[in-house]
Amino acid sequence: MEDKEIILEKIMVEHGSDLVRLAFTYVKDKETAKDIVQNTFIKCYENLDNFRCESTLKTWLYRITINECKDYLRSWHHRKVQAKSFIQETVNSILPSAEDKVIRESENQEIKKFVFSLPKIYREVIYLYYYKSFIIEEIAEVTDLSINTVKTRLRRGRQKLKSIMEEGDIYG
Repeated sequence: MEDKEIILEKIMVEHGSDLVRLAFTYVKDKETAKDIVQNTFIKCYENLDNFRCESTLKTWLYRITINECKDYLRSWHHRKVQAKSFIQETVNSILPSAEDKVIRESENQEIKKFVFSLPKIYREVIYLYYYKSFIIEEIAEVTDLSINTVKTRLRRGRQKLKSIMEEGDIYG
């Protein structure tokens, strides 16, 4: 029994790092690769007496490692982890975090408060332009103002809004 353990120790020292690199090429995760190689060495230990020397020890270990990798990649655990990871990445890319949403909503409420503190002539054009996405010509038509008057009120409204927001210490 002790001879078998000494042989296994020599095998682990000689082939361990190569087998981990091989497993990594399949599973793309260092810790999983190490676990697979550990399983390879367990199988090697269990079947060392049955090794028929039809191939080299190295090719036998490579074959066991590759089979372990394939088994892992077919396993329910791996597929579940991959699916969960994919779903999580997709959800994170589509949905903003709750924290981001709260911050953005808070900022939007602050900005609305400042917009509604503007005099009516500026508030009206700012609101139609930024909140209702009207173009300048549409604002002119709706408010019965000339295009140049709308442009002037929009520019002045922005300037007033900027100074109000700076006073409110929103942007520095």
